[in-house]
Amino acid sequence: MGKISYYTEEGLKELRDKLDHLKDVERPRASQAIGEARDKGDLSENAEYDAAKEAQGMLEMEISKLEETLSNARIIDESKLDSSKVLVHSMVKIKNLTNSAVMEYKLVAQSEANLAQGKISVDSPIGKGLLGKKLGDIAEIEIPNGNVKFEILEISR
Repeated sequence: MGKISYYTEEGLKELRDKLDHLKDVERPRASQAIGEARDKGDLSENAEYDAAKEAQGMLEMEISKLEETLSNARIIDESKLDSSKVLVHSMVKIKNLTNSAVMEYKLVAQSEANLAQGKISVDSPIGKGLLGKKLGDIAEIEIPNGNVKFEILEISR
C-alpha cells in the first residue's frame, strides 16, 4: 500500500479530472496513433510505430501512478484541524532570520505543490521542517544551501 496523502476537495477533484482526461482523451488518441503507424507497413523498421508504442507505455504508467495516488488519497476537513500548529493544509507566514525575507506558504500534498501559487509539499525540506511548529517557534531547516532558520509569524487555515 502506498503512502496516504491528504487533499482538499478541490485538489482531489483536479486529480480525478486529470485521470479522466488521460483515460477518455489521451488513451484513445494513443491507440489511434499506434493504429495509424501500424497501417504504414513493416513494423520492424517503423520508427513512428515504436514512438507511438513508447508514448502509450508512458501514458499507461502515468495513469497507473494517478490511480495509485487516488486510491491512497483522503479528503481532509480543514475545519477540524488544530490551527495552533503547522499541519498539512496550514497557511503559514514565515520570516527567514538570515535575510529577513517574509514568505507565506500553504503546506499541501506532493501532487498539489506549486511554488508559483505559494503551495509547498509537506514532503519538501521546508515543509517537513515547519510541520508541528507553533506560533513564534524557530524552525531550523537543512536545505541544499545549508541551514536556514525561519520564525513562524502566523498560522491560519
